[in-house]
Amino acid sequence: MTFSIGHPAAPPRPNAVSPPASDGYDDDDDDVDVVRPTAAAEKGAKAGIITPGEVVTEDPQWMRGHGTTASPGSSAILATVAGTLLRTNKLLSIQPLRARYNPEIGDLVVGRIVSVETKRWKVDVSAALLAHLPLSAINLPGGILRKRTSTDELAIRTFFSEGDLLVAEVQSVYQNGAASLHTRSLRYGKLRNGFFLRVGGTGGGGGVIRSRRQVWTVQTANGGGDVDVVLGVNGYIWICKHSRGELVASSEEAKKMNEITRMEEAISESMYSNRNDEIGPQTRREIARLTGCVRALVENGVRVDEEMVTAAYQASLGSDVDMDGPPDGLGEPEEYQGGSKGSRLVAAALEAVRG
Repeated sequence: MTFSIGHPAAPPRPNAVSPPASDGYDDDDDDVDVVRPTAAAEKGAKAGIITPGEVVTEDPQWMRGHGTTASPGSSAILATVAGTLLRTNKLLSIQPLRARYNPEIGDLVVGRIVSVETKRWKVDVSAALLAHLPLSAINLPGGILRKRTSTDELAIRTFFSEGDLLVAEVQSVYQNGAASLHTRSLRYGKLRNGFFLRVGGTGGGGGVIRSRRQVWTVQTANGGGDVDVVLGVNGYIWICKHSRGELVASSEEAKKMNEITRMEEAISESMYSNRNDEIGPQTRREIARLTGCVRALVENGVRVDEEMVTAAYQASLGSDVDMDGPPDGLGEPEEYQGGSKGSRLVAAALEAVRG
């Protein structure tokens, strides 16, 4: 009997991530799945995380998407960014852990005025390019609806000036990727009476995600009153004292007369004011507590949305931190939510959400 000895099969590359087999896979299915690395890949990299230069797959049936590139001289697909692997039909892409904000129409963003031009403002929204806010895309004081004139152009700095914070909506996106914003709503405009917070990227790690509500009011404890939380999709967050109710209350006469126009005028007249209101110490304490909760969520890689922020705040109210601290006065204040306390807080919030 004759035996033939062939060449030994090449062992699998230790850094290759193999997508799942396509048996029984329907090409018409539009779902998006996260492809987990194999056991061999998990030995050299963190589970679920693809590193730059790592071989995603060598199967020629897969197409490369964002965050991937083709290997010269072979059919292998390599990762160009660090993130999680996503599969859409036969398309493989990498969702980066940290990335610049990519504007989309309808996104609610928090931005900072960078420069003032003739008929528009340049706004920093943490994107690759500065966003544009045209003069024609804002509400004039008093709610007047008319064409913008040269007088409005001369008084452009009375509306927004350099360094002002605002909340706006993405109206359109230019071909070069820059966003065009608008504030034609009483929900948008200049931000006052609060604290600005910038969190990490909105990729695969912790960060602000697109959710059902980006703006809501928290009824705080310990006499802090109502506090507004504005989660910008771009990762900019604003936590402030709730003042919209005071503005509406100041127009009580207009409400009794059911004149919506007069009520809007009363609100919009103070929309561009640069003077902050008096904020009591109880409200300041609760704003600091909410800020610490958001930071704890980001540090532990948890998404930041209304559900998680509310759960983390409720968990912080039941924390067992000693307010008095040790005799030397070096104890952590109750508002501090970092370190091991932040990890316990996030674990309690996740348990409350899942339960």
